[in-house]
Amino acid sequence: MKRILLPAGGAILATGLLAAGLAGTAQADDTVASDALAANAAKAAQILDFWTQSDNAALKGATAFNPDALEVSQIKSGGGYSADTKPGSTAPIGEEKKTTAKVQNVNLPKTIGKVFFQGSDGKNYWCSGTSIQSQYRNLVATAGHCVYEVGANKDVLSNWVFVPGYYQGKAPFGIYVGKQAFTHYDFDVYEDFDRDYAFVTVYDGIGGVANKTTKVTPSEYKAHVAKGGKGFVKETPITKDEFAAGYDKYGESGPYKSALTDPKVESVAKPADAAGKIEDYIASGVGGVKLTGVEVTEATYTAAKTGLDNGNKFERLSTEVPISKEEYEQLKADKGDGKFLGKVRADVKDGTEVAWYKQRFFVKKWVQATALTKYWVEEYYVQEHSVKSVGRLGDNVGGQGFAWNQPTGKYVRTFGYPYGPHLDGNKPFTGVTPKWCYGKTASKVLLIPSKKVEEQQSLKCTVTAGYDGGPWLYKYSNSKRLGYVNGVTSLIADTDDNKRYDTITSAIFDGETAAIYKAAAAAWSGKLIP
Repeated sequence: MKRILLPAGGAILATGLLAAGLAGTAQADDTVASDALAANAAKAAQILDFWTQSDNAALKGATAFNPDALEVSQIKSGGGYSADTKPGSTAPIGEEKKTTAKVQNVNLPKTIGKVFFQGSDGKNYWCSGTSIQSQYRNLVATAGHCVYEVGANKDVLSNWVFVPGYYQGKAPFGIYVGKQAFTHYDFDVYEDFDRDYAFVTVYDGIGGVANKTTKVTPSEYKAHVAKGGKGFVKETPITKDEFAAGYDKYGESGPYKSALTDPKVESVAKPADAAGKIEDYIASGVGGVKLTGVEVTEATYTAAKTGLDNGNKFERLSTEVPISKEEYEQLKADKGDGKFLGKVRADVKDGTEVAWYKQRFFVKKWVQATALTKYWVEEYYVQEHSVKSVGRLGDNVGGQGFAWNQPTGKYVRTFGYPYGPHLDGNKPFTGVTPKWCYGKTASKVLLIPSKKVEEQQSLKCTVTAGYDGGPWLYKYSNSKRLGYVNGVTSLIADTDDNKRYDTITSAIFDGETAAIYKAAAAAWSGKLIP
């Protein structure tokens, strides 16, 4: 993140959209902007697979959104805020059990979580967000820049999901794929940060996501892969007797293989009856002679001929087999160190690796039956997703209420997952657990001309990147863990130029925001698993 030097003394981090009107609120057809994130279940399933494959590796590898492109050159206070309509609110859902905790001992709401997405740079990021009340209990509130790309691209961010209660790769309440995004037209088209908010409908949650691995026969494996399924082959060393027994059962096309341990062993002439007794020569040797293989490079193998003579291709040993991602990464390192003669490759879909393979290359060698040979068996495994629907977001974690045109200078409690560093490089937050701030919003609005900000609300809060998108909860009940979303963190600022962020900002939720929220709150999303 670039450090922004401001003439007035201060810097601001823009860390890090979505439809129209409640009764008694302003509403206009050009207020609402809406875009598809995952328009159908097939696309949503692809997004779910993107985040959950390899034990949620993409979720674990994401980092706080902290883009260089969002820059601010000046910040100052304006006058008081004038509401465009009367104040209003919509009550929260999912009231939790009351506790006797003191206000200072803050009870974190179940509704908050991390918004995950992939940027146009191909990297995986997170912002903060919250479940919010809606007709179908399927709505998430976050910052607009956590849903839409800011800059020349001006498109929705890809692979968008919400994970409430996310903790170190775990999704205790399920993973919710975004279906449709709603924001103000002025943010979608003009990137006006006075409208930096978003409401996203999500499909029903998916839980229990894991790769179920099952050992199968070679024929079952081949049938599974032929249908587009995933799997891998594991090589296990065995004895000569085990090899011979397995070869008798499966023949040359079976999973049992052998190769010469020391490729420097002297070759012998091919037996005259080799073609007629080839299985006997491979399995155990006949007349003191056996056929084995020696590993070579791909170039040597490609240049070799076919047939039974010494030095010709040994096709049975040289077939490509699927492997696990972990073995793929290890073999890549081994090849770089000169410890692996074969090759590895990965299938890539939508910019993401989805399957991995290895291939070793062997040529035939006739040797004395006493020559040391190693034997192995290939064990076949198929991988399948074991998932289930966990139901609607609001049914599982509840939903915060929504409020608009509330007066400034009132107490709010904000939540989010800060992670990024301060301007001086200090990094006090891990991003693992949510943090909170509490206080009165400033009575005067904030002006930031370079971001078209003419009236944002602000709050003293010393958090960093990753906190953006998190809710500002008005009238938050510590016992019920519920309140009213009256803003979402937009910008994180250093207002006194001491290289430490000290203030967060939010768009003011007014009548037009309420109109957009109403459109989003009435939008149905549906299930991924019937």
